[in-house]
Amino acid sequence: MARREGRRAIAVVCDGLGADWLRPELTPTLCALSTRHLRVPGIRAVFPSVTRVSAASIATGCLPARHGLIGNQVALRKGDRLAVHNVGHPNFRHAMRDATGGTLRVPTMAERLADRGGQVAFSNVSAGAAYFLDPEHFGTVLHRAGSFGPGGALLDGDDALRVSHDLEGDRAMTARFIDEVVAGGECRLGLLWLANPDLTTHHAPLGSPAHLEALRVVDALVADVVAAVTAQDDAERTLVTIGSDHGHETIDRGVHVGEWLSGHGLAGDVREGKIAVAGQGTAALVYAIEEARARFDAVLPSLRVQPWAGEVHTGDALAELGVGPAESLVAAIDMARLEQANPFGVIGSRWLAEDGESSRDMGCGQHGGLGPQETVPFLVLAAPGQGPGVVSRPASLVDIAPTILAWLGVAAEGMDGRPLLD
Repeated sequence: MARREGRRAIAVVCDGLGADWLRPELTPTLCALSTRHLRVPGIRAVFPSVTRVSAASIATGCLPARHGLIGNQVALRKGDRLAVHNVGHPNFRHAMRDATGGTLRVPTMAERLADRGGQVAFSNVSAGAAYFLDPEHFGTVLHRAGSFGPGGALLDGDDALRVSHDLEGDRAMTARFIDEVVAGGECRLGLLWLANPDLTTHHAPLGSPAHLEALRVVDALVADVVAAVTAQDDAERTLVTIGSDHGHETIDRGVHVGEWLSGHGLAGDVREGKIAVAGQGTAALVYAIEEARARFDAVLPSLRVQPWAGEVHTGDALAELGVGPAESLVAAIDMARLEQANPFGVIGSRWLAEDGESSRDMGCGQHGGLGPQETVPFLVLAAPGQGPGVVSRPASLVDIAPTILAWLGVAAEGMDGRPLLD
């Protein structure tokens, strides 16, 4: 089938690959691309620095408060009760629609491209992160928990994505992405979201042999994608963006924020769903319905001085972080950080908010807060006709969508981000 005329874009996301791990001995391909093309050293993660929020921000070009998905876990209100939901669950979108009447509040790239060549996304991270690239099914999303075509048509058989959630799964997914999207597809935007090195570093210390091997594998997969793009007849019309969503820091201690609140006079409010805590790894979001806010405010002075509470953001500071205003959100806690090294010499030790969806491996990588390693992803733009260079201005994940759409000649009005290419 003949390829559509005009430009197209290929985007690769290496989940959890912080910019500080781009090193010639570990990631030779990424380092070479950074030298040959346009790099964006000023790019920063959104808050919380978690994958599901990052996916929605990359998809929409908007900050969390604008698109409406503000955490890996979020508290949704039904009546006078708050309940914490895991955004990563395949069916979370249905719970969000039931509580709020919809999913993302602003258009995704998939929606903007629906009648302009379309978007195909392959993802091996959590189902929620994959589906929030296109929650209303304007394009195609392939994920091991379920694959969907335009209009929400369930793909099965050979059309579905059946890969393992590990490095081998990333390899298999990349090979299929190259075959079906890079070499054989007609979509205007093809997006590949690798699970690693994020998946590995959640279960292995930063700097460990397992972490370093994951970096090498991911780097080789990027090399495969770039080589495949270069081999196509339309290579001179294809923008390739390669980047990550966040980095990692080490966790070696934790606290259950909800239990702390319960132990400081708010047990009834927590039990009855009037106050809820949604853990974000190295951050936590605290929600309270109106009648409980004064009681929460009364414990704020004590909360702020806890050794695990690095900084507690409330009021206007929530808007400055990009998560406010949001219904019932009253505080965001960036967990405390210590300047100490792990056994492999990696600096940065964090407290974990244990109110998360599952237990976490202490001594391993984590993210979600405002730490100096977890908030510094990387981004390289390989644009035909664009030589080596550096984008000197501050940038964010929300700048990726307007950059891609500008390359494709598609309007990007209403986004918080701005194009990074001239």
